[in-house]
Amino acid sequence: MSDSQDDGLRELYASFTRRLEAEPEMSIDGMRALFEQWHLATAEPTDVTYRESADAPVPATWCVPLRSDDSRVIIYTHGGGFVVGSRHSHRKLAGHLATRCATPVFVIDYRRAPEHPYPAQVEDTVSVAKWLMKTEGLAPADIAFAGDSAGGNIAVSSALRLSQEGLAPAAVVAMSPWFDMENSAGSLDENAQYDAMVDQSTLKIMTGLVLNGQPPRTPGANPLYADLSALPPTLVTTSQHETLRDDATRFAARAKAAGRDITLFIEPNAQHVFQMAVGRAIAADRSLEQIGEWVRAMFTR
Repeated sequence: MSDSQDDGLRELYASFTRRLEAEPEMSIDGMRALFEQWHLATAEPTDVTYRESADAPVPATWCVPLRSDDSRVIIYTHGGGFVVGSRHSHRKLAGHLATRCATPVFVIDYRRAPEHPYPAQVEDTVSVAKWLMKTEGLAPADIAFAGDSAGGNIAVSSALRLSQEGLAPAAVVAMSPWFDMENSAGSLDENAQYDAMVDQSTLKIMTGLVLNGQPPRTPGANPLYADLSALPPTLVTTSQHETLRDDATRFAARAKAAGRDITLFIEPNAQHVFQMAVGRAIAADRSLEQIGEWVRAMFTR
């Protein structure tokens, strides 16, 4: 295993950027096809099986470790700026998460922007949680949420909505989350030279696509302006060198001020969603182990 922080992840991200720069008029479908290669950074997990869900509210894949507690589940919402990414691009990461947490992971294809602007993504995730409660006989405390980048936003926003309905999940994990729809973080400029994936101009485009004219401080779309008084226990990870670092740190500060159970891990010198290099980079493996230990503890409290 490489001792680098991302072992090829930066180069994969740079290849995405080169393709986009070479084809500035690339269609949404073209961008989605490009980002389906995201999984190339991730080693294939072992001791996990996959099966498609036949009747979930949205297309979804079960990632089931061979040794797991099937009385609980993690709903996973993939990253991709609300526009690209899928359960296929994140299947391997979800599989690694499942094995570390000893818990089945249900990775979903929520509706994406621009065809389906906010709140479609949160509505789909909430509907999946309620469907699992009904069909699998799960209590809210048997369910956790996890997601990366925009998926981290969706995971937090969906957990908040359920909590406000009296259906609080056990926990939330947000990896390299994109929370700030105003894109006002100082780290966007500070870390522009280090982050090979996320830049301010791209964020502004994707913000326009997902909000479709809605205010960027809409609480359900921007957790930095949400009421966090009912936030379930939440773990947030980021990198010191991410352009979105301040989204994570500002959210953690707000959650702490609200008296919530918040855990923040900051990895030095890593790329956006550095966990995508799990199985190939020490930093990614270390983070998944931390997440797994934390999630298992949340389920058994």
